[in-house]
Amino acid sequence: MSITLWGRLSSANVQKAVWALEELELPYEHVPLGGPFGGTDTLHYLAMNPNGLVPTLRDGELTIWESHAIVRYLSAEYGSGLLFPMEARDRAVVDQWTDWTATTFQPAWIALFWQQVRTPAEQHNRQAIDKAMAETVRCFHFLDDRLGDAPYLGGAQLTYADIAAGVAMFRWSTMPIERPALPNVEAWHARLEERAAFRKAVNVSYAELVGRLKF
Repeated sequence: MSITLWGRLSSANVQKAVWALEELELPYEHVPLGGPFGGTDTLHYLAMNPNGLVPTLRDGELTIWESHAIVRYLSAEYGSGLLFPMEARDRAVVDQWTDWTATTFQPAWIALFWQQVRTPAEQHNRQAIDKAMAETVRCFHFLDDRLGDAPYLGGAQLTYADIAAGVAMFRWSTMPIERPALPNVEAWHARLEERAAFRKAVNVSYAELVGRLKF
């Protein structure tokens, strides 16, 4: 087994892959790429990832891009019974929340992060910020309801659904915004914080991104 991960550690999508790798205690080589490191438009990288984004993961002869595909693969290949439920019925719930994160939750909180943090202060659009905040809060209330029924999104234990959604928590909890009370989300966040893999992968400074729309 020889795993290599390409991407900048301040990328939320790269953080998902790092979290999964660390959670599963897999040895891997990390190659900084994208953002201040550049390199996503080189022929070498585009041959691996024609989308030209991060992350990309190579495991032996297999090369994968798209963060959720990477996390699902690592969970299935190395975390069956851990991050990857063995029963199809249990996996369906995990996939449900993972796909909801991809289609609804992440677009909302990423839009808020871009409007509030990455956009220079002098270019802030209050209407756009308020719209993104309202949609993000709506999603968090949805999560809060779920987490009132189970400690993790997939049920009783951590799964790749928590990795997909949980990368939002460092930015959500540190952005200069007023956050509503979300007791179940806050308890979930506290459980995630107990995990060394979460702290290493997700609690990463985004100072290089503040007030910067592009590199």
